[in-house]
Amino acid sequence: MKKLICLLLVFGMLFPYYVYAEEQQQEQVQQQEQSENQKQEQNQTTEGTDNTKSMEELIANAKAGVLMEQSTGEIIYKKNMDEQLAVASMTKMVAQTIILEHIESGKIKWEDVVTVSKNAAGMGGSQIYLTEGEKMSVKDLFKGISMASGNDATLAMAEYIAGTEQKFVELMNQKVKELGLKNTVFKNCTGLDEEGHVSSAYDMAIIARNLLMHEKILDFSSVYEDYLRQNTENQFWLVNTNKLVRFYDGADGLKTGHTDAAGYCLAATAKKDNMRLIAIVLGEENSKVRNSEAMSLLDYGFNTKKIAILKKKSDVVKEIKFDKGDKDKIKISPKYDVGILQDKTTNKHEYTYDIKLNELTLPIKVGDKLGTITVKEKNKKLNEVDLVSRTNIKKLSYMELLIENIKNSIMGIVI
Repeated sequence: MKKLICLLLVFGMLFPYYVYAEEQQQEQVQQQEQSENQKQEQNQTTEGTDNTKSMEELIANAKAGVLMEQSTGEIIYKKNMDEQLAVASMTKMVAQTIILEHIESGKIKWEDVVTVSKNAAGMGGSQIYLTEGEKMSVKDLFKGISMASGNDATLAMAEYIAGTEQKFVELMNQKVKELGLKNTVFKNCTGLDEEGHVSSAYDMAIIARNLLMHEKILDFSSVYEDYLRQNTENQFWLVNTNKLVRFYDGADGLKTGHTDAAGYCLAATAKKDNMRLIAIVLGEENSKVRNSEAMSLLDYGFNTKKIAILKKKSDVVKEIKFDKGDKDKIKISPKYDVGILQDKTTNKHEYTYDIKLNELTLPIKVGDKLGTITVKEKNKKLNEVDLVSRTNIKKLSYMELLIENIKNSIMGIVI
């Protein structure tokens, strides 16, 4: 009897603890089940959230950015791309464009010698340490702009082309208008901080794309190190401010920038498997983050996209006959390869081509724009490329036409 009473007492003491433990175990099971259900509901209702998050984190530290495919101009990624911001020395991409246009038109030559003014020699910030009265070739000054981002070299070239910085800046703003850009206004040619001197990530991408159409730029922007004033006491070692050209596969440009107002900025370009990408990052906190996030954009583009070349620039897409030319016909080709941006997982596409020709008058020279070729998919415009002549042709004079007609008549009789 005493044993029974003891057992009952022990059971009575332990029972509450047993019940509490059981309740705790049930509560834990319920919480676990509830958590699993919430996860399942979240996955069902927010499918793709992880991908979206990873996209946002590509350039989490940048104030703005853009990833663009160069040949089509298609935007692959964007962040605050139309926000007006300071862009520092990325401004110089427009200066470089104007310099290259002047060289291509024959207005200036690479071998031209520029005498450095006191104004240019006194520039601060990034420089190649020009001195007043120093003489340097256009080629070496352009090298100093492209690799060392020299403010002094930029101003020296601005004065050489336009006479004054103000007039050169007018040319820069005119170029921006020609490109149809709405968020860019330049106050100086170097990108030094100045009230109202602004651009945007999208505008910078368009400017970079336009600069890349002058293929000579890559001869300068792709070089990691070089020298100025070689074989003199003032030999100057140039190291490219864009470290990606050395450390990222396929990178060959394009322009860095840094000021207090702009932070660290970069227009990076790289080419792999016939596809060239342009990555823009603005307002980064330091150069390490700037380079890392620019590379993240490039990696994303190369990992997910591909270019299908539909027409090569060497392909003849049309032949045009002329009755009064010194040749019977001319051949027309795209100015650049006609490519279409595709997801790497996509294979089947059906495209149509729309060729439009301008009103043609003789003479026509090789490279003259004669029209456009547009690629469409289900009436959606995907890409448009200029068509250019591959043939020189001139208009025959009245006497030449008469002789030609006589020759043709004689040949007809003989035949």
